[in-house]
Amino acid sequence: MKDIIITAVIAIIIVFAGFYVYKAKKSGKKCIGCPDGGSCSACKNGCSCGCSASEKENEK
Repeated sequence: MKDIIITAVIAIIIVFAGFYVYKAKKSGKKCIGCPDGGSCSACKNGCSCGCSASEKENEK
């Protein structure tokens, strides 16, 4: 019984994560995980985000 509950919880998490990604991509976000909501300079040139690139630019 524990295995069924654990499997169901993991499946629900995966479904919700997939729905979040689908919804974000449909709304036009390029960098879903970007803390700036896709508006950082690293995201504008293609999504190599982690936003460490924009932090490095700010240090210059």
